Order: sequence, then structure tokens, then C-alpha cells
Amino acid sequence: MNDPSVEMLVALHRGLHRLGPGDDAFSQAVLDGLHDLAPEPAIADLGCGTGAGALLLASRFRRPVIAVDDQQAFLDDMMARAARMGCASLIDARCADIAAPGIARTSLDLLWSEGAAYAIGFGHALRVWRPLLRPGGYAVVSELTWFTADPPAEARAYWADAYPGMGDEAVNRGRAEAAGLVVRDVLRLPAVAWQRNYADPLGVRLDAGAGEPSDTSVIDECRREADLQRRFGQSFGYAFYVLQAP
Repeated sequence: MNDPSVEMLVALHRGLHRLGPGDDAFSQAVLDGLHDLAPEPAIADLGCGTGAGALLLASRFRRPVIAVDDQQAFLDDMMARAARMGCASLIDARCADIAAPGIARTSLDLLWSEGAAYAIGFGHALRVWRPLLRPGGYAVVSELTWFTADPPAEARAYWADAYPGMGDEAVNRGRAEAAGLVVRDVLRLPAVAWQRNYADPLGVRLDAGAGEPSDTSVIDECRREADLQRRFGQSFGYAFYVLQAP
């Protein structure tokens, strides 16, 4: 890693419980709905960051979890947390690209990914990940999503630049079906989970890290995103797509 902006983003997010919007209780409720999940599932968390999802999965199922991220610093944070929780032996941390995670085809019962698919595009991610699932296996993938057909112009302009591939729920359902997956449910993450569990802790970090001229653009961009979510969070947010391999 030698991109200064990426280095700054990693530094700002190290040690945070979450690297994006999410909520443990919400995730548990999503998992509660997977009634026909294999009783001893083979699990992977792709784009695991500092381990919010991977550690929740390991703790819930007491099963090994393959945890993939392309930033070793985040994996190191995750493993330190896993050791404190007493579940380090269940985490198989792998520093790899989520587009090529090195997981065998038809080997997973549960593929989990929170807020990471955007890095390679939601539709492309699902096409790459679909072959990893066993028949009947689940992919639970959260994705930044439009919640309205007519969002405020300021929000539309921002995301047109930041994430031009961002779709609404109907578009993303179509992308999942085109990847060969059955859409079992689409669940919107409550807006408060973005603010309370991600934006607020990151804001504390931003305040502490502000002041370096070379960091200004990255900090300003993080602040702008948080401000847009506060003002226009009813028009966009994260949805969890609960998908199943036929």
C-alpha cells in the first residue's frame, strides 16, 4: 500500500469496531432468519475489516470463519480482538483481494460481507462470489442503496461521483438474480446504525487527527459523507441482501 489517501483512511479507521455502518443486534436478527442454514456451516466474511462481522459469526456459531481483507493492519486489529474474546482459534485471517479470496468453489454455507462489495461493484462481487456457495448456501451482503427514485440533488450528485454504480433495491435485486442467486429478503439497516455505530466514532477520530495539511482532503471527504447521511439519510443507506444459491 503506497497510496497516501488509502494509508490515511486505514490510519483513521484502525481500532474502530466498525469500518462502515452496521449493528450487531441487526446482524443477529438477519442470521435468525436463515432458518434452513446448514447446522454446522462453513463460513467466510469477505472484506472483514477489523472483524465486526467475523467475530460475531465465530461467537454465534462457534465455527471457523475465513476472514478476508486486503489490509493487514485491519486483520491484525481483528486478531487482537479475537484473542481478547477467546475465539482466535476460530478465525482464519487471510490478506487477499475480495475479488480473488482464494476460497474453494462450492465450499461455503454462509458468505457474509458488510459494506465491502462496492469496492469491486455489487453485481461483479456477486458474480465472483456465487461459485463459492454450496447449493442452498446463503450470501448476506450489505450494500449502499438508494431508498427513493427521486433523491435530493445534492445527495445524487455526491454519490454519482463517489459511487456511480449505486443502485436502488430493484436494481440490486436484478443484479443478484443475474448472478444466479435467489433473493430471499432485503432488509434496510436503520439510519441510526450509520450515525451511532460508525459516523460518531469516526468523528471523534477525525477531530483527533485533524490539522495535518496532507490529511485535509481525506478528513473533509469523511465529514461530508457523514453530513449528507445526517441530512438525507431517508433517501439512501445500507440494505442487507439475503441471497441463496439454488
